[in-house]
Amino acid sequence: MMNNDTYHVPVMLQECLDGLHINPDGVYVDVTFGGGGHSRAIFNRLSENGRLISFDQDPDAKANAWSAPNFTFVPANFAFLKNHLRVMGIKGVDGILADLGVSSHQFDDVKRGFSIHGNEALDMRMNQSGNVTAATVLATYDEEQLARIFRNYGELTNAYKVAVELVKQRKRQPIETTGQLTEILLPFAPKFRDHKYFAQVFQALRIEVNQEMEVLEKFLLQTAEVLNPEGRLVVMSYHSLEDRLVKNIMKRGNIDGSIEKDFFGNVLKPFEEITRKPVAPSEDEIALNSRARSAKLRIAKRVADGK
Repeated sequence: MMNNDTYHVPVMLQECLDGLHINPDGVYVDVTFGGGGHSRAIFNRLSENGRLISFDQDPDAKANAWSAPNFTFVPANFAFLKNHLRVMGIKGVDGILADLGVSSHQFDDVKRGFSIHGNEALDMRMNQSGNVTAATVLATYDEEQLARIFRNYGELTNAYKVAVELVKQRKRQPIETTGQLTEILLPFAPKFRDHKYFAQVFQALRIEVNQEMEVLEKFLLQTAEVLNPEGRLVVMSYHSLEDRLVKNIMKRGNIDGSIEKDFFGNVLKPFEEITRKPVAPSEDEIALNSRARSAKLRIAKRVADGK
């Protein structure tokens, strides 16, 4: 078992544990196992009657799992949360934790293509059995499609110009490595802010490759169905696109933030917010782990009557 901080340092660990409000005999799910840091801390607070189920689609993560009668590692995407719980005969759980985004291990392994450093293959697949890589996107998407993902997922102001240039460049030579991509992007990047600009483009490609927003939507819409009354939903996001969806589901019960009311005008929503505003990591934690800087933690509990 690799379970250590070299794989991924668990962000806001104590805040996540407090948010889950763990019952030692309860059933909990960590849908983003990674290095197992959060999962191990949850598991250590459970009795023999408690149970932990952890999900991760990245084959590398499985090496961090351990054997125990009341621990189950599921090598799958958390978009299929409800189906897997049903197969296991679990009708309801007492808490769900999601630490979204890319693990430190995935960033640090330059061969995975997530990092703007080096000159490796443009991969970016979280599930390495998937067919679509970042290179595939750059080779097959037209200008409008590329501009859309750069605008929506990377928040680039010059998204269309970049898309046009990438299509022009790929006619000369396939864009297959991270080094090639950053070289093409350099003339479009703001002076002295090129690394941030590259990171925005890489984020956009990563989100598209892994269909992260669609997966997150599917997951969030299932949480109310699988959580027991008073069960906790604890979600940590790292960019505004993710946080907006999480906020909407917790505040309104809908992905788009719309409000539903019953016949009497009462607002229908499955969650009650525990945190009205997102929790941010402390300055001390950021000093020890710079990747925690952008984290936003939101916590809600399942309302018993769904209203």
